[in-house]
Amino acid sequence: YRLGAHDGLELISQAVEGGSMAPFILLTGQSDRETDEKAMRVGASDYLVKGTFDPFSLERSIRYSIEHAKSLAEIQKLNTELEHRVEERTRELGVAIRKLEDTNRSLYEAQVEIRKALQKEKELHELKSRFVTIASHEFRTPLSTVLSSASLIGKYKYTEDDEKRQKHVERIKSAVSNLTTILNDFLSISRIEEGKIYNVPTTFDLKEFTAEIVDEMQGLVKIGQKIHYNHSGPETIVTLDKQLLKNIILNLLSNASKYSGEGKQIYIDTAVDEVINLSVADEGIGIPETDKIHLFTPFFRAQNVTNIQGTGLGLNIVNRYVEIMGGTLTYDSKLNEGTAFHIIFPNTTPEA
Repeated sequence: YRLGAHDGLELISQAVEGGSMAPFILLTGQSDRETDEKAMRVGASDYLVKGTFDPFSLERSIRYSIEHAKSLAEIQKLNTELEHRVEERTRELGVAIRKLEDTNRSLYEAQVEIRKALQKEKELHELKSRFVTIASHEFRTPLSTVLSSASLIGKYKYTEDDEKRQKHVERIKSAVSNLTTILNDFLSISRIEEGKIYNVPTTFDLKEFTAEIVDEMQGLVKIGQKIHYNHSGPETIVTLDKQLLKNIILNLLSNASKYSGEGKQIYIDTAVDEVINLSVADEGIGIPETDKIHLFTPFFRAQNVTNIQGTGLGLNIVNRYVEIMGGTLTYDSKLNEGTAFHIIFPNTTPEA
């Protein structure tokens, strides 16, 4: 009542930008999805529609919001602790370098190794900081969706509200699916860094294998999008790691759909000759020139992805999998026209 010309969304946005760590619950007179999404986007933990909630709903909303804020605080605390550890380790290595430089120039080989270790520590620090930033943001969005939808479901108590209830059930399912994808990305990058991903080739029919994946993905793309698959040539038998290859194809097709608008077309082509060729092309937003150099960097996201969800790990994982399988990955991209990824694997099939 005292906001004047401003509204609650502006207040929350300014408070978050000003460093406020307290959870916010927006009280609004509107109960549409747009208001819901705006509230979550600016930093609200939940929102309640005036005149429609009871003391129980208010208490639950407050309790969930506080628990959510505590979780975010724990993540930020972890980030601070990691930064302190890395800074302490960096100082120790810096002192060690200076001592070696002062004692004997003959220890140059050892200095080089320590400098490498120091650079690794710095990269680790940056990687962990990016991880905490991305994790805080990417986990918050689906968790907020689950929280708000669960709260709203409890308010629809009559048969005629079934459609509204189902809408929020679907939103919860979608949010949980997003969380699963995020966790799988983090797990994959962790296993790669630990050297626990191995290339285990088997012999199979590439055309049939790819067609099955395309059928699986076709039901998951945006409205009006269609995946077109083409295999060139009579040869279809290959010897590759099926699980790694499936993850590569799923990731590239998922990105092609995610970064393309409704009704856009997606193309996947395979061919078996002296080498094995795989390409995935889309009609999406493309990659800005200035961002191309960082495309395969962990947690990096291009400047034109705006509000499209993602961890910035997908292409890094794809590139690492291709390397593990002994292949090469290249791409072509034009802004607002689309992107095409090209993968070449050596053909080690006995008949090749």
